[in-house]
Amino acid sequence: MAPGVPALLLLLLLLPPPPPGLPPRAAGCPAACRCYSTTVECGALRLRAVPPGIPPGTQTLFLQDNSIARLESGALAPLANLRHLYLPNNSLRTLEPDTFRAQSRLLELALTGNRLRGLRGGSFAGLAQLRVLYLAGNQLARLLDFTFRHLPRLQELHLQENSIELLEDEALVGLSSLALLDLRRNQLGTISREALLPLASLQVLRLTGCALGLPLSHPTAALPTENPWRCDCALHWLGTWIKEGGQRLLSSRDKKIVCAEPPRLALQSLVDVSGSSLICIPPSVHVDPLEITANLGEDLRVACQASGYPQPLVTWRKVSQPRERRPQAQAQADGGAPGLGGHGAPDTGSGMLFLTNITLAHAGKYECEASNAGGAARVPFQLLVNLSQQQRLPAPPPPPAAGPVSHEPLYEAGSMAFRALSLATQTAIAAGIALLALTALLLAAMICRRRRKRKKAAGPPGESVLFVNDYSDGPCTFAQLEELRDERGHEMFVIDRSKPLFTEGPVAEALPDRASTEGAAPGSAQGLLFPPPVAYEIHC
Repeated sequence: MAPGVPALLLLLLLLPPPPPGLPPRAAGCPAACRCYSTTVECGALRLRAVPPGIPPGTQTLFLQDNSIARLESGALAPLANLRHLYLPNNSLRTLEPDTFRAQSRLLELALTGNRLRGLRGGSFAGLAQLRVLYLAGNQLARLLDFTFRHLPRLQELHLQENSIELLEDEALVGLSSLALLDLRRNQLGTISREALLPLASLQVLRLTGCALGLPLSHPTAALPTENPWRCDCALHWLGTWIKEGGQRLLSSRDKKIVCAEPPRLALQSLVDVSGSSLICIPPSVHVDPLEITANLGEDLRVACQASGYPQPLVTWRKVSQPRERRPQAQAQADGGAPGLGGHGAPDTGSGMLFLTNITLAHAGKYECEASNAGGAARVPFQLLVNLSQQQRLPAPPPPPAAGPVSHEPLYEAGSMAFRALSLATQTAIAAGIALLALTALLLAAMICRRRRKRKKAAGPPGESVLFVNDYSDGPCTFAQLEELRDERGHEMFVIDRSKPLFTEGPVAEALPDRASTEGAAPGSAQGLLFPPPVAYEIHC
């Protein structure tokens, strides 16, 4: 070993360790990113995902102006020391539950200018220390109940420049520390008193006016700068609240909330409109028919028509399900399941109930409910499901047809199509089937009786007899001649085939005597007076 090696090892052992906030050089820095101290800057690099190799001690991470469309599960898990995360102007469309589960120390989260269309209840799970949340400039349309329940220490919530048209009553539950709420430049037509009740620490409320502008190419850039407030009975509380104590939370511009509808109140300030002018019309609802019988495997579509002012929210539910104050089953329900669960987009005015691949679990009583600020109305609906052995078993393949095949439906007494008919129609079909069966039995009896008569009327053995008339259509069999005699009434004569053909007069004269002895009808021999010497074969 070289003499200087022990001294070098001793020197390395005496060197102080690196500061805890500074990531070791071995961890490196992601390609094309800039790393200094506890900050990593990876903006405007056309990234499609969070780059690997970010030092675990990073406290501030800049990922703005990239093309990140999704935060993969576990992508941020190694970054437990993050305090500030900036992701504005990316392409995020959704936030998976538990995306930020490991960021328990995060204080500021910026998601401005993305393409978020909805937020789930677990989107912000794990962010118990978050203070500021930027969601401006997205495409949010509805804020569902308990969306922000995992943010007990949030102080600022920026929701401006979205498309929010519905803020559910419990959407802001859990924000007891919130001091600033910005709802400018959305599509809000109304807001309930219950929605703001959880905000015990609120100091600034922004409802109207222009916020920071977005580039013209942004999807929300063309939206109006004001919320289209609908001045009806549901907004009466807001005007009273502004006049009494709420004005301390509003700027001078926010105090002048301008009505967009109804037309008679358009462009008027809410605080200047009298309470008697803020009216609502309770909803009325209509479903036709009130009962439907469906077959297994079919798809069903039922319309629920509703009217009122403001336009009612139409919802469907099964009667067996408990009614909630805010039903989660909306008009366009998921028909794949027997229940009407899940968050469906409301179809206001004309709610459609969609059920696909109907099973026995779908049968039962349903209820269509229309509600607005003026009240609620409900109409029951009954769904019956047919079940038969014929539909449970696969149908046998049809036999090959030699001629044209009729496509008329064949009803069987046990089939669902037969049971769907009225009672009078079922009775008529059953009577027709019984009449056809009786007719077939009578025909069979007549045929058997005629055959027995033929056997009894047979001539003596050794003598071959035929019936003949004066027609010459060709040789006939015994059965054909008898049929012609019975049905057409032709004159028939019995002759002995052992005799020669008709040749001379004496033979012809002997034939009537023979015919008389064999039982021919008297006076019927006139047809055998053929002029000699002509001979005839036996024809009919």
